[in-house]
Amino acid sequence: MLTAIDKHRGGGKRKLMQDRLNIAVFVDYDNIEIGVKSTLRREFDVSLPLGSLKERGDIVAKFAYANWARQEGATRQMAENAVQMVQRIPSPRGDKNGADINLALDALEMAFTHSNVNAFAIVSGDSDFIPLVNKLKEYGKTVFVVGGKAFTSTILQQNCHEFVSYESLLDDGDQIVATPMPDRRERMDRGDRPDRAERPDRGERPDRNKDRKERTARPAPLDLEQSMPLVERALQVLERRAVQPQLGLLKSTMLQLDPAFSERAYGAGSFSDFVERLKKADFVNVSGSGGRYIIERRGGSHGPEKVAPRPEEALPQLRDMLETHRMELEEGATAEELEGWMQAEFPNFNLAQYGFQQFSEFLNYAQDKTVVRTQPDEERGIIVHLGAEFYPPALPEPEPEPLLEEEDNEPQPIVEGQPTIFEPNPPPPKPRKVASPRKRAAAGTGVVRRPRKRKPE
Repeated sequence: MLTAIDKHRGGGKRKLMQDRLNIAVFVDYDNIEIGVKSTLRREFDVSLPLGSLKERGDIVAKFAYANWARQEGATRQMAENAVQMVQRIPSPRGDKNGADINLALDALEMAFTHSNVNAFAIVSGDSDFIPLVNKLKEYGKTVFVVGGKAFTSTILQQNCHEFVSYESLLDDGDQIVATPMPDRRERMDRGDRPDRAERPDRGERPDRNKDRKERTARPAPLDLEQSMPLVERALQVLERRAVQPQLGLLKSTMLQLDPAFSERAYGAGSFSDFVERLKKADFVNVSGSGGRYIIERRGGSHGPEKVAPRPEEALPQLRDMLETHRMELEEGATAEELEGWMQAEFPNFNLAQYGFQQFSEFLNYAQDKTVVRTQPDEERGIIVHLGAEFYPPALPEPEPEPLLEEEDNEPQPIVEGQPTIFEPNPPPPKPRKVASPRKRAAAGTGVVRRPRKRKPE
């Protein structure tokens, strides 16, 4: 028989197993692959998000959706990471959202049939998955979203439990610098065409890495002061709950308030490193040792706190620039061109003070505000068009006014028995004489009967 201690130990193990996250990973490969190529100039590496998710729990299932006949180079890395590839064959009439529908149906089926799976990771930046994320949260599942900050919808970032940016998973030394290629329009304008001697033979395949534009490294870290509004708010929440603000509780509270928070965006390798940097900058007080740090807010000795600009405060300058270059944007312009126009018109414009690490990340935020419309392109990067804000819907046509009936000025007939201005109390109408049945019958047939002649007696 089991003793009370054994039962207690067994119950503790079961509780630990329940608290442990069992994660099912679903990769929208077409979306994440073109997003990484157009914004970071890199090939998507599925091992990076999988390695980050392993730090958060056990990965029990891995699926990736794409037309793998066109992704021969990616099948090898999927097989090396034991990712099950789900084939998507587009229909002749187009199948734009086919992979999205398949992914959503499989994720919901797993939520219903596998009770041990208590967490889901959606590797995509498509805003079409917002209903799926909300539905999984309704069923009590923890939802992670992995995507780039420059192409993942900000609405999707804010509605999951934790957003893991692909930029934060990159190593600073992992970059291949290649010669930048001139824009396709510039080449056509100059009439530059490679000579036959410069063209590669048909049997030789050129190195794709040499033909691509310069790959970008991890974006420059943000200033620690940008994180203080969120840190202050999280510490205030823990104070109201009468809970000691330890490292784990502080980060979980910050993620509840802002799922897109990442300490790597501020140049820290871990959350403890992030808190150490806050301590050195005299933003917070840290006490304790042995991994049990207590974080507290500093007093008001530094005077009134500086209010950080909000992201929406950068939109008016962007609107002015777009209105100035409206003609150039009719056919679309690259993100690099827009960034150059922005710096030319507003030399003091600084994205970092608004909480953005890249200009493409700022454009992604502006797209959710309908200021611009972005389109990823593997060769040219992000193509920007004017958003719906610059094309307001047409005003509805005014309803035609109802035609007023013209008043009849002709004299009205006088009806016997009805009051008039001349005779307010008229006498009742005279009763009409009722014809005999014989006369009514004759009137109905239209036959006039003549009286009979009497026979002489």
